[in-house]
Amino acid sequence: MVKRRVHVAAAAIISTDGREVLLARRPSNVDHGGLWEFPGGKLAPYETGLEGLKRELHEELGVEIQRAQPLIRIHHEYSDKHILLDVWQVHEFSGEPFGREGQAVRWVPMAELVNYPFPAANLPILKAVMLPTEYLITAEEEDEALFLERLERALVEDGVRLVQLRAKTLDESAYLARAEQALALCRRFEARLLLNGAPELLSRLDADGIHLTSERLMLLERRPIAEGKWLSASTHDRSQLVQAGRLGCDFVTLSPLRTTPSHPEVAPMGWHDFQQLVERAAMPVFALGGMTRFDANHARAVGAQGIASIRDFWK
Repeated sequence: MVKRRVHVAAAAIISTDGREVLLARRPSNVDHGGLWEFPGGKLAPYETGLEGLKRELHEELGVEIQRAQPLIRIHHEYSDKHILLDVWQVHEFSGEPFGREGQAVRWVPMAELVNYPFPAANLPILKAVMLPTEYLITAEEEDEALFLERLERALVEDGVRLVQLRAKTLDESAYLARAEQALALCRRFEARLLLNGAPELLSRLDADGIHLTSERLMLLERRPIAEGKWLSASTHDRSQLVQAGRLGCDFVTLSPLRTTPSHPEVAPMGWHDFQQLVERAAMPVFALGGMTRFDANHARAVGAQGIASIRDFWK
């Protein structure tokens, strides 16, 4: 059976303080009736994603989009159809949203999103709206005081809210000691800390999640940590992205986009190949490899969640 293909535009409308997102409830007489979703609808013939979204939000919510940016594109297979969700983050709009078609509409705190039932195709959007656009990977720093000073500077001055603690030169006890201090610092600024190491580390320190190396990723047969924790992974090609999706990773880094001083022998994939890989990824993807903040908008335009970097945040 040839499945029908449905192209849908959806909006992640986030409050100005970044703490709430607007949801709409599907009518009881349609597919997935009664479930919550990110507002939007099917594109008309020859509409672009943004054109269709502007029309749908005006018809459904009575608002006019003033500024929006790509967030994530999701391909999802149902038994009878293939859905492409073209999701945009709406930064500015005019009008007060309400259910013009009689549907329930609600501003929901980010922390409560997990309590709402969604169609399966919407689940990666939950991850994307809860994640920032910048992902700091810490540098190999021998001096503990300097490490904490630089981490605090990134949290305070750069506003970093997602941190991966990478310290390959430390043994496990030294790594955990550093992680404990880093976690306390991240907690002060409402940032999340992921440990780059064995999943079992979470039994010794209650960090926010685990980042898997690509080698560890490919050896696993199932998700190694609880659903309530964040799981990310390093990926470099399609097979690793597929494995990350199979394990239920919440997000990944994809590299190298450009040649980097740390791995000059590795050929970069460039923006075109990066976009092709991201298009079929089943989760948010951070661009890694020679990235700076100046690349963030370009990365978003080709489907990335944002950029991951060591050097650009570690001063």
